[in-house]
Amino acid sequence: MSWLSFIYKPKPFFTNEEEQRIVAAIRAAEKRTSGEIRVFVESRCSYVNAVDRAAEIFFGLKMEKTEDRNGVLLYIATKDKQLAIFGDKGIHEKVGTAFWNKEVRQILKEFSQHHYADGIVHVVTEIGEALITHFPYENEDRNELPDDIVFGK
Repeated sequence: MSWLSFIYKPKPFFTNEEEQRIVAAIRAAEKRTSGEIRVFVESRCSYVNAVDRAAEIFFGLKMEKTEDRNGVLLYIATKDKQLAIFGDKGIHEKVGTAFWNKEVRQILKEFSQHHYADGIVHVVTEIGEALITHFPYENEDRNELPDDIVFGK
């Protein structure tokens, strides 16, 4: 490790308040559904196609293990300015490609105005509504996956 690593600390992508808002949006979205939402943020996309990287992360986080196959990953590569939304089989069969494309357009619109946290909160909320429509929880919901933001390299 070089001595520069002690001096230079990269600025976090989100403030603490923004991160708390995003996690709160995930929890609120999941409160009335058996679906699960995760947000993964890294600086660089190691693939040309962000959807391929999102799929790799989705399966790496074992998101396909949800009982109803209704996990959704929002993937963001900040420096490469790439993003993707990857929905598991159960939710994808219900909402289709047009829904995911609409959500990507929405978040890109927010990001173009540098409203990163607002864009994520908005899209997480809309994905949550789709999950609530198609996968309302019956009886007691159990949180199958953590709600925190996952930060890669």
